[in-house]
Amino acid sequence: MGEIPDYTEGEGTIVSGSTADKAVQAAQAVVPGGIADCVVRLDDGEYEVHNISMNWPHHVFVDKDFNVVGWE
Repeated sequence: MGEIPDYTEGEGTIVSGSTADKAVQAAQAVVPGGIADCVVRLDDGEYEVHNISMNWPHHVFVDKDFNVVGWE
């Protein structure tokens, strides 16, 4: 499962464009099948990719270099 940051769902800033695309691509490479409805930049610089098409993992966490670090 990897490292899950200490965060509260709903916090952070929604990102789009190439940054969001890179985060989604990283998440889908490790956890295939997810359809992301948003990507959120967390306060620590990591990203949360929010999957709406799957019951698990619903959240995939990607670091600032677009490496998956965990999911839940």
